[in-house]
Amino acid sequence: MELKLALKVDDLDNVATIFANGVTDGMQVEMRDKKGISETITVCGDVPYGHKIAVKDIQAGESIIKYGESIGRASRPIKKGDYVHVHNLEAMRGRGDL
Repeated sequence: MELKLALKVDDLDNVATIFANGVTDGMQVEMRDKKGISETITVCGDVPYGHKIAVKDIQAGESIIKYGESIGRASRPIKKGDYVHVHNLEAMRGRGDL
């Protein structure tokens, strides 16, 4: 069986984007980076197409990096393979308080 694909675009990224449908809790995906290096990661949670998983453990308050840019910070600890979305990611752009 071929593994579903997740892509890590930038070396600084601590998340990868899922490029497959039907990624569910406990499933393994193949995370690839731009250098062609791949790693198998077990997903925690059901992850829709185009959404993110953590490629390493991320501490609460740590920046979430996608495409080499911070897209927010972790609102709680995130484990490698966890689904990263509004339940554990606090957006920092456009808030007006920074």
